[in-house]
Parts: sequence; C-alpha cells; structure tokens
Amino acid sequence: MMEPSTEPETMDTSEFETKLRREGFLDVERKQGQPNFVSKPHTHPYDVQALVLDGEITLEREGKAQTFRAGDSFEMTAGCVHTEHYGPDGYSFLVGRRHPRS
Repeated sequence: MMEPSTEPETMDTSEFETKLRREGFLDVERKQGQPNFVSKPHTHPYDVQALVLDGEITLEREGKAQTFRAGDSFEMTAGCVHTEHYGPDGYSFLVGRRHPRS
C-alpha cells in the first residue's frame, strides 16, 4: 500500500536512515533512476520506505497516481502491484527495504 508520509519535511537523510533502521529497514542505499523511465506493473517481495532526494517519481497503484518530489517520502508494502514513472530530470532517492523473515 502506498501512503503519503506524515514525517516532517525537514527530515534529513541521516535522520531518515536512522528511522529506517529503527523500523527494521536494514537494507538501505541511495539510488538513481533514469529520466522518463516508466516501469511495467510489478511488485517487490519486501516493504519499501523511500525519501526522494532529487527529481520526482509518480507511483500508480489501483488506478491512482501520486507524485513525490524532493523532500517527500513514501512507503509500500510487500506485494503491492504498482508502476513507477520517473520525471524528466530522473530521480534520486534513499531507499530502505524490510525483507520478510524466513
């Protein structure tokens, strides 16, 4: 499920990373996406929380699109079917993944 963040917009990357790790998102990295990339519908086998550092991403789920820009954060639960569309300048983000326990 995609939820808008309720975190304050002033959260910096180190605070966000600390929050991720505290909540069990132990796989943390910075990533970049290519300009105007559009994915096919897909899922991830893990929960995601991400903080947009630059550019923008539009996530579409259940026919509803939501755009996130620098300073915004979002989360999705494992198995959420979605598409990703990166903005004209691409997209960079700090992402945490929480893998299910085996």
